[in-house]
Amino acid sequence: MPDRAPQPVDRLLPTDEARDLISLVRDIAQREIAPHAADEEDAGRFPRDVFTLLSRSGLLGLPYDVEYGGGDQPYEVYLQALEELAAARLTVGLGVSVHTLASYALATYGTKEQQVEHLPAMLGGGLLGAYCLSEPASGSDAASLRTKAVRDGDDWVITGTKAWITHGGVADFYTVMARTGEEGPRGITAFLVPGDAEGLSAAAPEKKMGMKGSPTAQVHFDGVRVPDARRIGEEGQGFAIALSALDSGRLGIAACAIGLAQAALDEAVGYATERRQFGRPIADFQGLRFMLADMATQIEAGRALYLAAARLRDAGRPFARQAAMAKLHCTDAAMKVTTDAVQILGGYGYTADFPVERYMREAKVLQIVEGTNQIQRMVIARHLAGPESH
Repeated sequence: MPDRAPQPVDRLLPTDEARDLISLVRDIAQREIAPHAADEEDAGRFPRDVFTLLSRSGLLGLPYDVEYGGGDQPYEVYLQALEELAAARLTVGLGVSVHTLASYALATYGTKEQQVEHLPAMLGGGLLGAYCLSEPASGSDAASLRTKAVRDGDDWVITGTKAWITHGGVADFYTVMARTGEEGPRGITAFLVPGDAEGLSAAAPEKKMGMKGSPTAQVHFDGVRVPDARRIGEEGQGFAIALSALDSGRLGIAACAIGLAQAALDEAVGYATERRQFGRPIADFQGLRFMLADMATQIEAGRALYLAAARLRDAGRPFARQAAMAKLHCTDAAMKVTTDAVQILGGYGYTADFPVERYMREAKVLQIVEGTNQIQRMVIARHLAGPESH
């Protein structure tokens, strides 16, 4: 099929600087990321060089303080940059979202001294982060985590296993939630653990149906010694920090989902306008035209939803309910849009010669990570009707 370049998304951005930033991201995405995405995903290669490039370009710390090497951008701009990256390759978009999530605790709850010492390297010094909350026996029920941190003089000794960790084994730092006190959410504390800490190791990456270039692995802490100076926030504050981080992280997942869906729509439109059957392009047939219209509408609705939540966040207003709605809608939309893209391409859509089968496999995980969509519905319902009675 002839190549048909997708049209850039028509974005309403708040400043000329933001417009220039999105142009830079789009240029890097189309020049350095998209051309290699299919081959590298097929081979399961992690694009560390791309993250190094993004760090050098100032794109790994966009929503954080410029004083520490961040981009000082509002979330509505950061998320649209994330969408552009995810459209080129989800492994990269999701990786930037996870790195931003891993940096959140220190950037938001760390002391001035901690931020001065660690944030410049994390945001612009080439380091890559991972976020360690889930465990083999505690995924959705994160407050029941078992990994322990025991005080030993001026240090903490961390023992346990974290599961489903994006960048597990390749990260330079891990934001780790560990139990330091009583059972339940009040006994959890956050720590910043260097990736080369003695006693820290990663299992072999999980064998996944999609996102094969993004390593997801269990991370083992075998008596990892961390100084108290690397404790983030107060003792027992870790679960509140984790939930606060996830509110923002869910917006990152929503933006990645819309980027992936946009890539699938662009591919479907390109195919439908070039592929001819019965003497005319298949895009002339009403059944396919309506599918394309529905796909585009779902994408626009999702983009509007995540941006509305982001603007609440930027204004300092509560946005947890809207973040859950955005994560729910955008990831469900990505699953539907990518599935429909495969259908529009017919038999070709089911082959690896076209990227839509990869998009469909990748979309599935977005309905699961950072709170399954069933958990999002629980969060939304609690905001509407209060907590469940027991």
